[in-house]
Amino acid sequence: MAAIDMDRKYTADEFFEIIPETNEKYELIDGEIVMQAAPSTIHQRIVGGLYSEFRSFIKGNKGKCEPFISPYDVKLDDSNCLQPDFLVVCDPNKIDDKRCNGTPDFVAEVVSGDRSLDFNKKLGLYKSFGVKEYWIVDPREERTVTYVFDNGKVTDVSIYPFDAAVPVNIFGGALQITIDDLL
Repeated sequence: MAAIDMDRKYTADEFFEIIPETNEKYELIDGEIVMQAAPSTIHQRIVGGLYSEFRSFIKGNKGKCEPFISPYDVKLDDSNCLQPDFLVVCDPNKIDDKRCNGTPDFVAEVVSGDRSLDFNKKLGLYKSFGVKEYWIVDPREERTVTYVFDNGKVTDVSIYPFDAAVPVNIFGGALQITIDDLL
């Protein structure tokens, strides 16, 4: 991997050239390359559980959406390429053999490390780029904060303890996830 100059901004094309395909988690946020820490065991249990529940629901309903887990690049624009912990894309035209090019329909981040990144920076990015639903799953606080957006406007914010069923808005609430059941 080439040396990263932390004092400059990068484009998405430069980011993809500098950062090789790897299992390490790098993101491009406002032109800055950010490396994420390795996830914890509870983090992986939650992400794996979300994938399993969503995939089973989508397949069982013959849906067109597709779930993905990190590391998987999501190119939002030329300055922002994220690797959400878990995401769902319902437009197959956004998916190529390397990444999602455009906004996913659903994103879940499991809080680890820099809490402000998920609660502030990524929340703002996902909202402004048109994600329909964003979950912040917080193992430390044992709660999930959900945001529902409509064209960049917040239409609902809810907080659920891990023992409560969380309705998935992009599926009209037909799928509900209880985080405790994933652990």
